[in-house]
Amino acid sequence: MATAASLAGWAPRFLSVLRIVAGLLILQHGAQKILGFPPGGNGGGFDVSSLSTLSGWSGPIELVGGVLIILGLFSRPVAFILSG
Repeated sequence: MATAASLAGWAPRFLSVLRIVAGLLILQHGAQKILGFPPGGNGGGFDVSSLSTLSGWSGPIELVGGVLIILGLFSRPVAFILSG
């Protein structure tokens, strides 16, 4: 039976995997809204006039935020911004 001390060494690895997977999911939503990939939904085109919509603002935030989360740069402030 594994003890808590032996599992504590694995915590940083599991947290990294969780951070990367969450970042990839956020990145996917931003890419769908801006780039239209993967196809589906109502995304697929980005122009300056779309900044007046909620999707126009959330797409770039998700795209940039997802990349920053994956890389682990400014993870806490970016996660706070992405949560709102």
